[in-house]
Amino acid sequence: MKIILDAMGGDNAPLAPVLGAVRAAKDFGVQITLVGRGAEILKALSDNGIDNLPQGVELVNAEDVVDIHEDPTAAVRKHKDSSMMLGLKMLSDGQGDAFISAGSTGALLTGATLIVKRVKGIRRAAMGPVVPNKAGGKTVILDCGANAECSSEFLLQFGVIGSLYAKKYLGVENPKVGLLNIGAEDTKGTPLQKVAYALLTDAHNKGLINFIGNAEARDVPLGMVDVVVCDGFSGNVLLKSIEGTAMFMGSLLKRMFKKNVLTMLGALFCKSGIRHITGLLDYRLTGGTQFLGIRKPVIKAHGSSDDVAFYHAVRQAVDAAKNDFSAELEQSLQALAKEENSDD
Repeated sequence: MKIILDAMGGDNAPLAPVLGAVRAAKDFGVQITLVGRGAEILKALSDNGIDNLPQGVELVNAEDVVDIHEDPTAAVRKHKDSSMMLGLKMLSDGQGDAFISAGSTGALLTGATLIVKRVKGIRRAAMGPVVPNKAGGKTVILDCGANAECSSEFLLQFGVIGSLYAKKYLGVENPKVGLLNIGAEDTKGTPLQKVAYALLTDAHNKGLINFIGNAEARDVPLGMVDVVVCDGFSGNVLLKSIEGTAMFMGSLLKRMFKKNVLTMLGALFCKSGIRHITGLLDYRLTGGTQFLGIRKPVIKAHGSSDDVAFYHAVRQAVDAAKNDFSAELEQSLQALAKEENSDD
């Protein structure tokens, strides 16, 4: 298996992606292609005592880099030879099984859509991060930022995509799909939510998804749903709120344990539990977020990713490539389209 990695994307490039890739190639036994400015990549290796490209790591030179502030469409058109666009082209041409970048989200999504292409039938690819929940499982948030404005048909497709993703990756046999809203009643929300509710209910009645109705924001971390469907704007606010709350609670715990000698002693006894909790909430251990609906796995790593985050992004990319569900997704969309046409 070969993973293509944009070595120039993110705040800590090229050092973080390079070091993460070297460790991942060794631990996961995969081939990793670093795409970026060759001289800078080799210097990053040399500065860390690695004089030659390690086994399992190869280099493809790309001097151009997409700026984080670049207009997404312009980036695809003007920077065809950049590390990001060249990497996507390599993925599209079959020179790799998955692609990772911590660069501009908009440019990466646009490039993935135009170069790698969407799964047949997909109207919009979406970002589907997975967050831990109180029930001990995980919840997929779809969309969390790729599509700030959505139609009700997009939300319906997100429900189908998220349901299949939860089955394939999270091992949930019959995922509970909820629509993010301000209340449980089917009359709640804007016209977008009301129409989407009707479409998702119809898909449920036809056995295409397990739609349980509206879900409030608090239901997500409590594990009331396995998949929460929303527009990208609301989903991003939800995700960042969960992350911020987790950071806030973590700081409160740290303050409490540092209060006096007895609390510090208590912290020693709770050390393994604390480490487990912080691990659940550490984005670096997740790796990144996959663009769902693209023909081949494209992983968006966090812009501030360090080498640990890139290491886990490679792990995530390997899993995504092994469990690629593009064919199953296309079949599900065909079934959905067939049902919609039968209603006409």
